[in-house]
Amino acid sequence: MIGQEQASGVIGREVYDNDGDKIGTVGQVWADAAGQPAWASVRTGLFGMNESLIPLQVAEVRGDRVTVPFEKAVVKDAPNVDVDVDEPLSGAEVADLYRHYGLNWEDSGGAYQGAHTDPSFVGASADSGVGHDTSGPNTDDAMTRSEERLSVGTERQQAGTARLRKYVVTEHEQVTVPVRREEVRLEREPITDANVGKALDGPAISEEEHEVTLHAERPVVDTEAVPVERVRLGKETVTDTETVGGAVRKERIEADLPDQGRRNLD
Repeated sequence: MIGQEQASGVIGREVYDNDGDKIGTVGQVWADAAGQPAWASVRTGLFGMNESLIPLQVAEVRGDRVTVPFEKAVVKDAPNVDVDVDEPLSGAEVADLYRHYGLNWEDSGGAYQGAHTDPSFVGASADSGVGHDTSGPNTDDAMTRSEERLSVGTERQQAGTARLRKYVVTEHEQVTVPVRREEVRLEREPITDANVGKALDGPAISEEEHEVTLHAERPVVDTEAVPVERVRLGKETVTDTETVGGAVRKERIEADLPDQGRRNLD
């Protein structure tokens, strides 16, 4: 059974029969003399152009749908009631509906006799000047279509760390160095008036030995540390472009119009 707290929330919901087949969509809700929800109109047929009444005393809300313990054909064959007239249902109309759905009039205590259109529910009907937002409070006579947009910004975060580290490696280098050495050279000169005195100095015949010391340069390798450059870490800002994306939801509106059928409003 659908109580008063659920009544306005069923408008616009889909109605399913006991076999799980879709019957239509709830259009309006009627209350009894005590203000309790009694009947709801269901739009059936092609594009929902026909409406039948279902008893809310045996209907249930299951998730986002309304279910009734009847077959789809039973609802569609319900007695015709002019749902566009803002007048209470007559006792005869209510009785016909009870008989059609096999409901016991006496067990209900006649509570639904003289059922009428409750203004609190009419204001939330699908055909009135005020709309009913199934996700929130009632709206005015216009429907707002909304859509999500991507909101893109940037945030600063650590991307990495740079550091300088100095370490020692050993490499082999070769350098060409000029070196000098002394070589012995035999020099012979004839006896002349200039050197005859030295030539006759000493015994005429004797043994003699002369010695000459030779010198040579050799490479000497050593190292010394000298500064060659200064190195430091600096920062600069560069600008790149990146492409980002995300899923956004957009509302679409479709209209059921007389003689035009169902149209999507893009």
